Amino acid sequence: MKILNYTDAPSTTFDSELAKGVTGRVVIGKEDEAHNFCMRVFTLEPGGFSPRHAHEWEHEIFIHSGKGQVFKNGEWAPVTSGTVVFIPGNEEHQFMNAGAEDFVFICLIPSGVAEL
Repeated sequence: MKILNYTDAPSTTFDSELAKGVTGRVVIGKEDEAHNFCMRVFTLEPGGFSPRHAHEWEHEIFIHSGKGQVFKNGEWAPVTSGTVVFIPGNEEHQFMNAGAEDFVFICLIPSGVAEL
């Protein structure tokens, strides 16, 4: 069993034209011998955004805190603390911080794909 505060997990920062102000953490993954899923926590600083992309696997997302937007079917949809988002495989998507505070979400992906 593993118990930790997500902020204690090692972090990777992404800051480029494709992804701005993003910190990602793998909180449960292959190093924990998780055989089915990887759980990641992303923090987008104010003005931050993830890359717009698509891939064959699905995502399950839980918005932990803050205000954001998710790009869905060519439009932006608002999301806030407590919102859940299901992104099917091969659907283009992107997250953006739409507030003045950090936007934090939990993301589940299947094992076997790149964790970050």
